[in-house]
Amino acid sequence: MWEKIKIWLGFSKEIEKNEVETMKKYLIVGLGNIGDKYANTRHNIGFKILDFFAKKESLSFETVKLGDITTFKLKGRTIYFLKPSTYMNLSGKAVKYWLTKEKIPMQNLLVVTDDLNLPFGTLRLKTKGSDGGHNGLKDLQDKLQTTKYNRFRFGISDSFSKGRQVDYVLGEWNEEEESKLDERLNISVELIKSFVLAGVNNTMNEYNGK
Repeated sequence: MWEKIKIWLGFSKEIEKNEVETMKKYLIVGLGNIGDKYANTRHNIGFKILDFFAKKESLSFETVKLGDITTFKLKGRTIYFLKPSTYMNLSGKAVKYWLTKEKIPMQNLLVVTDDLNLPFGTLRLKTKGSDGGHNGLKDLQDKLQTTKYNRFRFGISDSFSKGRQVDYVLGEWNEEEESKLDERLNISVELIKSFVLAGVNNTMNEYNGK
């Protein structure tokens, strides 16, 4: 009987250990379209932020199933950075696959995306919400079957004339935006680190509207 109890206790401790390790894993997803012609477009700010983070920390992306991925250790946490290769409108498939494969809890997911409804460079973190007409978020919502996931929205403004939205989001940054991007990208990196270390609520209080 005692042997069975010891086996059960050992099994329970192993489960507890695995659960603790799982809670220390994070998936940061940058939304964008693959290919050089999209690299410097407003719609690809998700990719750009992850690339900027990787460059600062000397990380290299590896092409894997459904995307490019790299990992980063931060004070005992493991961060997976994912750039889906499914194109923007089918991002949900890649996100769901990597969440499941690495057993990352939904609360440790952060999706980085552009937002027309925010002034250029404005940062806003939210824990839930509608897709707001964004096709990448629409597919995520469909594949994850929830609107309750963390999203980091980077403002690209709505400075386009009627009927020119697609051209605008798929257009490249103008000279004024380019001159301000690095400063915005640096703050974006700090926001992501804060999300992992301080949690979503503290990060919202610290960075929203910055």
